[in-house]
Amino acid sequence: MNKKELNQKNIRLGTHGKTMEAGCQSCLLHHWWNRVGPVLAVLSFYVFHVAVLGVLFAIITIALVVLLIWITWIRRQYAFGGGRIMEQVHRVILSHLDYDGEGKILEVGCGSGALTIRAALTWTKAKVIGIDYWGAVYNYSKALCEKNAASEGVASRCVFQHGDAKQLDFPDESFDVVISNYVYHNVMGADMQKLLLESLRVLKKGGVFALNDDMKQKMYGDMEGFAQKLRDMGYEEVRLVDTAQEAFGAHRRAAMMMLGSSRLLVGRK
Repeated sequence: MNKKELNQKNIRLGTHGKTMEAGCQSCLLHHWWNRVGPVLAVLSFYVFHVAVLGVLFAIITIALVVLLIWITWIRRQYAFGGGRIMEQVHRVILSHLDYDGEGKILEVGCGSGALTIRAALTWTKAKVIGIDYWGAVYNYSKALCEKNAASEGVASRCVFQHGDAKQLDFPDESFDVVISNYVYHNVMGADMQKLLLESLRVLKKGGVFALNDDMKQKMYGDMEGFAQKLRDMGYEEVRLVDTAQEAFGAHRRAAMMMLGSSRLLVGRK
């Protein structure tokens, strides 16, 4: 399907966008410090009479309040009911797939199921499988994904199951399409390029892929070299798309949302 002709449906719910991990992991710390910090500052000034400590606690408290406001703003920008940035990212990912809509699609790291659902709404004949480890950081689950798919009327074509990106529980060449969005960098201690190859292992010959992540050099290494490696292996139309620019509109804006190195690896097996 031509990129310009791709008919991407609107997702009606505002509850199943993928939220960046910084908005989840830091909130408890911030809430704790916002309560405890001012108390420590007051105690330092008026009880212990240690002005330096009081000033230090006050500065830390102000800094954490600013950080909390920033993270709250980021979460709002990503939300489907807010800035809808993640929805735009999803649209960009699917728009780069030259796919006729037949067969099976795999999403590696489906989270709340939003991109899986969008794929099912876009290609009405396809079956879409979303896999995720569903760790404790997010409040996501298989049940939530199934509920979200049902709310969009695509439950009969969406399957969600537990899975590990490091070792996918599927035979070689099982899918016509493989997609992923901001997942691999969350797999601690993994070789990012090996994760990409594992996702491509389950793609059929002739199948297409679109794998998006914050591809920082220190985590991913030389991605231009990796793209050439795929070409040397026989993959076709392999390219890297600057999603920091295309989805966010500017590198500066993407960097403000902690995704300044966003790139999409696309191609055909």
